[in-house]
Amino acid sequence: MLSAKSLFQEILDHDESFALFCSIAASGEAQGGWENGRIAALVPDSERDLAPKIARHGADEDKHGRIFNALMKRRGLDPVPVPPETDYTMLLERHGIGLAHEQLKGETPLSVADIVTYLAHSRVTEQRASEQMRLLYRYFADHPDIGRAVKQISHDEDNHLAYCHEELLRLARAGHGRTIQRALRECALAEIRVHRDVSLAVMAHMGRLLHWPKARSAVLAAGIHAQYLWERCAGWRRMVTLAMPERRDPLGGPAPAHAEFA
Repeated sequence: MLSAKSLFQEILDHDESFALFCSIAASGEAQGGWENGRIAALVPDSERDLAPKIARHGADEDKHGRIFNALMKRRGLDPVPVPPETDYTMLLERHGIGLAHEQLKGETPLSVADIVTYLAHSRVTEQRASEQMRLLYRYFADHPDIGRAVKQISHDEDNHLAYCHEELLRLARAGHGRTIQRALRECALAEIRVHRDVSLAVMAHMGRLLHWPKARSAVLAAGIHAQYLWERCAGWRRMVTLAMPERRDPLGGPAPAHAEFA
């Protein structure tokens, strides 16, 4: 039976598909770590209290990249090149979502409007990351090879999502509400398109590696298109609502000590 669990299990059990999956994930996490690190360095004076939280966010993303690389190393696998059409982070930037890398490479301090753009982008993408990791947590939390990694990353992604809610609500109270809602809607509608395109590309690559029959690939592609249609009609709204999270100040204070994966 074709299910999310059986699909990922097949990818996990095959060395080449597992290396591609981990390489794509590690690349995206490393890119997110760099972006957050640069944003933390360029935070405007009026938002300096936010800088340690942004830096913590970036450190978590870097850690996730190391975890995915360690999972490959455990299997005796090397990272593989990430096909451009599967590069979620870079495709979002190409669609004008978030802060441009050219801006982040400079030394000019960001504005409060830039911080709103960053947080809106993070709110949407962390929603996606949190949902995907919860799915993996549901099926593989007790897996002997990836269970600990899934638990740790899922916990971190939930913290990142809570932090975005909290900080955007703070800025909304400060008078940026309309700007925030406009940025969230723009980002959400772009993200669901990019997610659809990346999902189709990843499944195409996995299908070639795993020698899926055309019928199976067609069913998976239809499912991806159906999800996009649902998100385009109504599902995107879950990415733009804001509510005070149960986890308060989730990125405040020093990062907890976690053993690195070897």
